[in-house]
Amino acid sequence: MKKGIHPDYHTIKVVMTDGTTYETRSTYGDAGATLSLDIDPLSHPAWTGGPQKIGDKGQVSKFQQKFGAFALKKN
Repeated sequence: MKKGIHPDYHTIKVVMTDGTTYETRSTYGDAGATLSLDIDPLSHPAWTGGPQKIGDKGQVSKFQQKFGAFALKKN
């Protein structure tokens, strides 16, 4: 490997959405930095197979809030 072109690889602390923590090695931040996750396998429906546990903050939810009253009523 060439010297001086690779980022520093060090230990950081990762905080999951439920508050559990673990240490891993990464190039994120400085040594000893903390990475707090907003979405992880405990809360994301792609892993849980269920509804999303975190609040929708995307464009779809903004659209629903703004125009939800205009939705078609089912008979």
